[in-house]
Amino acid sequence: MAHGHHHVDASAGDRRVGLAIAVNLGLTAAQVIGGIFAGSLALIADALHNFSDAIALIIAFGARRIARRPADAGMTFGYARAEVVAALVNYTTLAVLGLYLVYEAVLRVLDPSPVEGWLIVIIAGVALVVDLATAALTYAMSRTSVNIRAAFLHNLADAMGSLAVIVAGSLILLFGWTFVDPLVTLLIAGYILLQVGLETPKVIRILMLASPQDADTEAVRRDLAALDGVADVHNLRLWLVAEDQVALDAHLAIEPDRWGDADKVKADAKRSLAQRHGIRSTTLEIECARHVCHAPDAYGYD
Repeated sequence: MAHGHHHVDASAGDRRVGLAIAVNLGLTAAQVIGGIFAGSLALIADALHNFSDAIALIIAFGARRIARRPADAGMTFGYARAEVVAALVNYTTLAVLGLYLVYEAVLRVLDPSPVEGWLIVIIAGVALVVDLATAALTYAMSRTSVNIRAAFLHNLADAMGSLAVIVAGSLILLFGWTFVDPLVTLLIAGYILLQVGLETPKVIRILMLASPQDADTEAVRRDLAALDGVADVHNLRLWLVAEDQVALDAHLAIEPDRWGDADKVKADAKRSLAQRHGIRSTTLEIECARHVCHAPDAYGYD
């Protein structure tokens, strides 16, 4: 259960996100104006998605700064989960946006409108360059932050949307296939909803205090119970404080004739958790095996 840490310098990361926000807001304005003049729903859809990228980045930026605050009396676990909450907000807005685009595309299929292909291709081409640049600005941070990854996926989906709009504009220019415009809108919406479906459960797992997805919780408990001097392990809790922060607490029942070695057993347990499972944030309650509760639960609370 390895959890890598490839951190980007905080101030450098903030500058990247700030630049990405400014670029996305400028592009959104250009796409909306171009979409209106071209009569392209796909271009306006891409602009709305691009605007959601900017909002996602603003939310991510704010959450990123909040998450760095140290723990205090009111938030004893710290503020790291601000990023997880921000990710859930961003995925929720992506889902709403995807459903809205489906609705608009269906209306356009039922009531087709003329579309200016050249304007679509030009503006979508500029958008594609900006989308890829924005995605590049946030890629490194997205690998270690569920919050930034949500914003990154906004941008990646938008880049694919821009590429799809270019294809639609080209087909309209070459063959006059105006039906391609709402079809591309549906493809963009489908991709957005697919990403939401894949990523949202990961965020919910963190908020639900689930154990890491790659963790074998029973193996962790079994290894602790096998340590010399340990009679039983119960009330074990293994959870993600944030995406890359794993924590564990448990009750260790020490064999009655080894009570004098309790401190050593505890130290051995912590060392085993760190070396074998990569878990370094641990709280272990030591109990004498003679005095543990009757039939305690393996997991959870008393």
